[in-house]
Amino acid sequence: MTAASPVAPTVPSPLMATYGRQSVAFVRGEGCYLIDSEGKRYFDALAGVAVNALGHSHAGFIAAIREQVGTLVHTSNYFELPLQTALAAELCQRSGMQQAFFCNSGTESIEAAIKLARKWGSQKGITTPVIIVTECAFHGRTLGALSATYNAAYQAGFGPLLQGFVRVPYDDVAAMEAAIAANAGNVVGVLVEPVQGEGGVHVPAADYLNKLRTLCDVHDVLLMLDEVQTGNGRCGRYFAYQLNGILPDILSTAKGLGNGYPIGAVLAAGKAAGTFQPGHHGSTFGGSPLACRAGLAVYDALSNEDLIGNAERMGNYLLQGFRTALAGSDRVKDIRGRGLMIGIELTASGKHLVARARELGLVLNVTADTVIRLVPPLIINKTEADFLIATVSKIVQE
Repeated sequence: MTAASPVAPTVPSPLMATYGRQSVAFVRGEGCYLIDSEGKRYFDALAGVAVNALGHSHAGFIAAIREQVGTLVHTSNYFELPLQTALAAELCQRSGMQQAFFCNSGTESIEAAIKLARKWGSQKGITTPVIIVTECAFHGRTLGALSATYNAAYQAGFGPLLQGFVRVPYDDVAAMEAAIAANAGNVVGVLVEPVQGEGGVHVPAADYLNKLRTLCDVHDVLLMLDEVQTGNGRCGRYFAYQLNGILPDILSTAKGLGNGYPIGAVLAAGKAAGTFQPGHHGSTFGGSPLACRAGLAVYDALSNEDLIGNAERMGNYLLQGFRTALAGSDRVKDIRGRGLMIGIELTASGKHLVARARELGLVLNVTADTVIRLVPPLIINKTEADFLIATVSKIVQE
């Protein structure tokens, strides 16, 4: 008897079902607005999850990308790449860091940071390296970054995770110091977000990063900052840590760095600089001429159009506007933020508000189940900010 052929499972879509997609397809963007396939306009308060810093169809960005596509897109890191060197110099000058390695995403920049810290530790003779991370942190979804991430739902089914991460509460310096002491001799780094994004837009005490910097200096540990979401102007400075007047040893960045073109970077300074040598790390696509031209175009716009100053001004305006409009609401637990990274924490789940906002021509998301996260383009103006305040306040109080 001939064995029956196996029956292939029914596959409803050629795409893997990794996203719970909303029922809208955007086909065009203009400034802070998205236009769907039916012609409806939406104010974009998500900006590709804090990516489209310059908004959509920015003239200078488009011109730079078009020119570069017609000149040179990719060669590989086997050769000198003048645009990569230029962007590295720009990032180091703006940040105060000393060296840059380019990759393609935020999670890759975190992976590079983890490897960099471990390599630094191995050169000190540490064989069981530990990195201290925090509760509610989000660092990415590859296995190393996922191991540093807090959300158990993201980790479920992907074990065993990478070992060597110890977790403490966010914005708790005493807990961080205790964890370093408990793992004395093995701690290579402390990895934190200056403002937690995916975890709920948590803003720490004003001196939190300063105290971590001192703690790391005392114990000869690397201060590692995840500025994937907070960096590139979003918090009212090129990087959020600059509000504290400190310098990290390792810095990860991405998202707004390319305004939608995939690029990430890990920067090193001080005792972390010079750790990576040929063969220690690499990336086929990282730092391509096209990616670096995108990054340079973003930095030109940030400088020439006062977008970082605008992020600070409009962020303060939005915070005050929301606090006034939602004062006394029993549906709001907290309103917090830094620059154009704002969270409105509700007293109950707010997932349903995403669809309601879309009905009113507004794109936003809800993270950590109860926090409306607003990360609009840095080009937002006062009229657009007023629309955002009015619309979000309306759906919260309905």
